[in-house]
Amino acid sequence: MKVLITGGAGFIGSNLVRYLGEQGDCSVRVLDDLSTGRRENLQGVAADFVEGSILDYEAVKEAARGMDSIVHLGAIPSVPRSIANPRASHEANTTGTLNVLEAAREVGVDHVVVASSSSVYGSNPKLPKSEYDWTRPMSPYAVSKQATEGYALAYQFSYGLKTLAFRFFNVYGPLQPANHPYAAVIPKFLDAALNDRPAQVHGDGEQSRDFTYVDTVCSVIHEAVRLQIHSQDPVNLAYGTNTTLTALLTEIEDQLGHSVARQHTEPRTGDVRASQADNSRVKELFPAVKPVGLHDGLAATIAWFKQEADQA
Repeated sequence: MKVLITGGAGFIGSNLVRYLGEQGDCSVRVLDDLSTGRRENLQGVAADFVEGSILDYEAVKEAARGMDSIVHLGAIPSVPRSIANPRASHEANTTGTLNVLEAAREVGVDHVVVASSSSVYGSNPKLPKSEYDWTRPMSPYAVSKQATEGYALAYQFSYGLKTLAFRFFNVYGPLQPANHPYAAVIPKFLDAALNDRPAQVHGDGEQSRDFTYVDTVCSVIHEAVRLQIHSQDPVNLAYGTNTTLTALLTEIEDQLGHSVARQHTEPRTGDVRASQADNSRVKELFPAVKPVGLHDGLAATIAWFKQEADQA
C-alpha cells in the first residue's frame, strides 16, 4: 500500500509516518513545506520526503502520482492563529484541500482521508456531539475545516472518489511542540509543569475537551487506509471522554508527583466551552481499534517531554 501524507513532518503526520512504518504494510511519501512541521520529526523513519506546499498544485499532483491513498493532514492549525490571520488559514486549509482532491482525481488516486476538526460544532452546546448534529463554527479555522470536509464529501458525490473526513478532537502526544504562541493545551501545561512555571489557564478551567492520544488516531487512520474505508458523512475521531482543564492539571500533578501552579487569564475568542464526541460511528467503522486512555497517553507524553529535556 502506497500512501501520501501531506503535512507528514508535523505532529500528527510524523507520528502517522512512524506508525505506518511499524505496521509493515505501507510505503510512505511525505509532502510538507516545513512551515509548521519539522524535518527532524522524521529522523530514523523510512519515508520518501518531498519538500513542497499543498498550495502548489503541480507539486501536489506529482507527489500523489502512483499512490493508493492520500492522508491529507497539511494545514495551518489553531483557532487563535486563524483569528490573527484568517486569509492564510483559508488558503492553506480550504484551497490546499481542493488541490489535494483535484490532484487525486487527475492522477487516479481513489482514496483520500482528510482531517477536519471538532471545532466545526462551535456554539452547538449538545454533548456528546454527533456527526448528525448541527454545526456553527466560531472561528475562521473552524470554517476552513468545515470546508475541508465539505469538499471531500462533495468529491465523493460528484466524482465517485472514496473519501473519509475525520473530525479530530484535541489530539496530543509525543512530538507535539510547546514552544510557540499557538501551542495546544497539553504540551503547554507539560512544558510549564516540567519547568516550574505556572500553567496558563484561559478562563475558569472548567471548559472540557475530548483528549485523544495520537497513537489512537494513527491506528484508526491505518485501518482506514488498509481497508480503503470511506463514508458519505464525517466521522468523529475521538472516544467520548470529557475532561476539564482543571481535571487535566490534577492528572498531570498526580503523574509528576508535585503540584502545578495555575495562572488564570481571560477566555480566548473563538474557543468552545465543552467538547465531547459521540463515538458510535468510529466504533462501528473501526471495531478493532482500542483507544489509549488519558492516563496511559499522558504518561507516554510526559516520558517523551522528559527525554527531550534530558537531550537538550
